[in-house]
Formats: sequence, C-alpha cells, structure tokens
Amino acid sequence: MSKEELVAVDYEVFGKVQGVFFRKYTQAEGKKLGLVGWVQNTEAGTVQGQLQGPRSSVEKMQEWLRSTGSPKSRITKVEFRNEKTIESLEHSSFNVVK
Repeated sequence: MSKEELVAVDYEVFGKVQGVFFRKYTQAEGKKLGLVGWVQNTEAGTVQGQLQGPRSSVEKMQEWLRSTGSPKSRITKVEFRNEKTIESLEHSSFNVVK
C-alpha cells in the first residue's frame, strides 16, 4: 500500500474575505482535513496562505476555499500557485498569521 503523496500549494482568496472570520474558519477547516500551513490577511484585502498535506485533502480544501469559506464571506476568485510535491510537511500545524 503506497502512502498518498504530499503536496504544497499557495493560495489567495479574493472577494469579501476580511472581517468575516475567514482566517479562523480556514484554520479550522484545514485542521479538520489534517492539513498544515498558514493563512493571513493581505494589505490588498485578500486572504493568502499555504496548504500542505495529502493530495486528496488539499484538493478538498481547495474546493472549500473556492465555494464555501466563512458564513459571511463572498468569494469572487481563488488563485492557486506553486503547487509541488514535497517529501515531508514543512509546518507542524495550521496557523493564522497576523
């Protein structure tokens, strides 16, 4: 039985995603899926971060970022960049960065 490959991907979420607990919900969802990484607000009014974990879980999280988010958020667009396979996780948990 082969272990599922680990992937890392950067993301940026556009729309009404600040001041709506987006980071807190993203952190909770990431932890629920067993992912590690981080999330932060940007000065441009977007939310960005990185996901790391098994490919299937990362794909579930990408779908969540595209379609769900926090209850009061309005997501207009999500960009995923720099997807790569990794040997091991580079973060120990899923953090909200100030």
